[in-house]
Amino acid sequence: METWYLKNGLEKQALELMQEMDDLVGPGAHEHPGWCGHASFYQNSEKPNEVIMQYPWKSQELHVDLRDKEESLLTAFYAKYCLKPRNIIYFHELEVEVEHDHDSHSHSHIK
Repeated sequence: METWYLKNGLEKQALELMQEMDDLVGPGAHEHPGWCGHASFYQNSEKPNEVIMQYPWKSQELHVDLRDKEESLLTAFYAKYCLKPRNIIYFHELEVEVEHDHDSHSHSHIK
């Protein structure tokens, strides 16, 4: 998951700026062997200059390889539009069962 920090005053341009960033790095990402799905972008309602970018990747090691290659492509973008470089944090998905059979499933509730 990436957090992008846009310069103050650029909040209303978040969509256009994230599209510009994606145009810079997207083609290389799509060709990389670790790519396995498109990104989603979320603008923070309380801090609108922060944009979260989330996407699946085959492994952290493959993503680190791509990330290192992308940095040189992003130097001018960071300087022009960002307070600082993106922050990348890696997560792993928990396989929580969210489909429930309510007719035959008993729930124990804490009282």
